[in-house]
Amino acid sequence: MKAVKMKTSKIKLSSKATLKAAKTFTRRTLLKSAVAAASAAAMGPWIVRDAFSSSGNLKIMMWSDYLPDSISQAFKDATGIHLSQSLYGSDEELLHRVKAFKGRGFDLICPTASHMAHWRALSLLQPWDMKRAPLDRMDQGMLEASLKAGTWGGKAHHLPFVWGTEGLAWRTDKWFREPADLTYGDLWSPQLKGKIMGAPNSMLLTLGLYLDRIGEVPSNRMLDSYKDEDSMRGIWDKITKFAVEHRSWVKLFWEDAEGQISGFKNNGVVLGQTWDGPPTRLSNGGEPVGFRAPVEGALGWLAGLSIPAGAENLDQVYEFLKFQYTPRNGAKLANTTGYASCAAGADEFLDDKMKKKTAEVYRDGALDRLWWWPIEEPWHATIRAEYRDKFIAA
Repeated sequence: MKAVKMKTSKIKLSSKATLKAAKTFTRRTLLKSAVAAASAAAMGPWIVRDAFSSSGNLKIMMWSDYLPDSISQAFKDATGIHLSQSLYGSDEELLHRVKAFKGRGFDLICPTASHMAHWRALSLLQPWDMKRAPLDRMDQGMLEASLKAGTWGGKAHHLPFVWGTEGLAWRTDKWFREPADLTYGDLWSPQLKGKIMGAPNSMLLTLGLYLDRIGEVPSNRMLDSYKDEDSMRGIWDKITKFAVEHRSWVKLFWEDAEGQISGFKNNGVVLGQTWDGPPTRLSNGGEPVGFRAPVEGALGWLAGLSIPAGAENLDQVYEFLKFQYTPRNGAKLANTTGYASCAAGADEFLDDKMKKKTAEVYRDGALDRLWWWPIEEPWHATIRAEYRDKFIAA
């Protein structure tokens, strides 16, 4: 395969993949009018320098590895705003914490688009002021996906921040597999018993993708399990039975990025189902760890930004948006974390390591095989938790 240039015309990762997920989006009028308003408001400098907005605090509740200290410091240097973070490792944890605080104590949070239905019935978020948000500086495919997931009552509650994938990572010094043949089924091969890791929810999901591909548990690439409870249980009963019988294959279940890194470095894991960021950072640091999208498709996710109902520092929130949605700052975030920024044009400024990683991971039609997490209704999450608990406890 030829080297991949990170240009819109060659491989627009975000738009190409996400427009498929968002093709039924019906809020185009909202999107177009909001972008037009943002363009009109964007004529001034992107970093506001008056004394009021270039000071104060911004409190963010963020995934454990999405916003490194170097980015926080760069934001402070540019705006004078002090950014403090409280970290979490799952969407469930985020929702529980915001509910416990009744939407107060934080100015910005980072829910995943597929989980926004859980927030819809609650009064924990306030809508974005679309005239103040730099919408024209965001990848438009990802913006459509965010609006599809996070718009209710005619108002948007979710804007795209970073996106990434979950696939297979392994110790290249302890295991070999031709990348073109890599499959989620490899996790359950006899030679890897007691040497694999993953997150239980997504391990069950990818087991379903594998069993569907080989014809043992037909599920329309697991999409049938999102239809209704009966359809879901008919599929997940069989998947979970297999997982329970192979529970001894699992060395550990990780909860966050640090757990993934520790699994490979300290806990004897050889093959793991992981996010793309942690193995990328390990590889960039010289560790013998590879990452690829399996033949069934990497799992795609979109993490966005939302404002809790009790947020107090709104001027600082919008300054963060102005700072982060520039091509160079978006690229700096991507280069540091290993995830893809939703800032339009960021791919033009990626460093060589990130470009190489992207070319390797998304080769041979891997972009077309991405499996984007559907918007999940609460009933689905409740049932999935039952099967997850059975798997963990086996």
